[in-house]
Amino acid sequence: MAGDELRRRFRAARRDSELTVLEGFHALKHALRFGAEVEIAVATDPEALEKLAADLAPDLAGRFGDLVEEVDPEELAGLVPQAPRTGVVAIARRKRVDLAAGLVDRREAPVVLLEQPRSMGNLGACVRVAAAADAAGLLTIGENDPWHPDAVRGAAGLHYALPVVAAVEAPPREAGRPLLALDPEGEEIDPAAIPARALLAFGTERHGLSDDLLAAADGRIALPMRGGVSSLNLATSVAAVLYAILLARGA
Repeated sequence: MAGDELRRRFRAARRDSELTVLEGFHALKHALRFGAEVEIAVATDPEALEKLAADLAPDLAGRFGDLVEEVDPEELAGLVPQAPRTGVVAIARRKRVDLAAGLVDRREAPVVLLEQPRSMGNLGACVRVAAAADAAGLLTIGENDPWHPDAVRGAAGLHYALPVVAAVEAPPREAGRPLLALDPEGEEIDPAAIPARALLAFGTERHGLSDDLLAAADGRIALPMRGGVSSLNLATSVAAVLYAILLARGA
């Protein structure tokens, strides 16, 4: 594919609600591992990419050689805002998500709800830890797109490992998931007492959750913190709560 056309495709993909851009080996690795439909992939050294796969993702060994088209480093650098050190970028179709079906999934695992997440990198880190902790899904409320390429980069492509979707508002009670709000004024977390299918709501680091969402919550929980420390990073809070639940259940 000619350079101008390649640049046009990558620019368009960043604005396309059906596509996303994968930046770096780990993002492409996870996307492939969890069934992404990759439309275009380019790399500065396909042979080195295959060697990296053999070392870090042997289950995908042999998948990259036929998938990627070789480009020079200058051309790859013009496709994304920050060229990844591993020298590979791709365009993939977003994972189709049925929000209603995901919420009523009977698996005993929580869903993470992020209200008005600001930083795309931080949002991506939340996706990454939710996937690692085997959460049932991650929802966002707000104007920011959870599938923005910067969020996908922060998640290392793990958007494909669980449902990730933007919601207009908090899910209805018919989903059968009690809504627990993370709030500094809440009761100190008792991981063993958290319902297995809880919807765990996290707000912004500066303002926390909105009054409306707090009022709708079935309960409020707080992470213990040393006096004088005002807040935790959003992704750190998500990780602390999810892994506290896992450890309490002996997972």
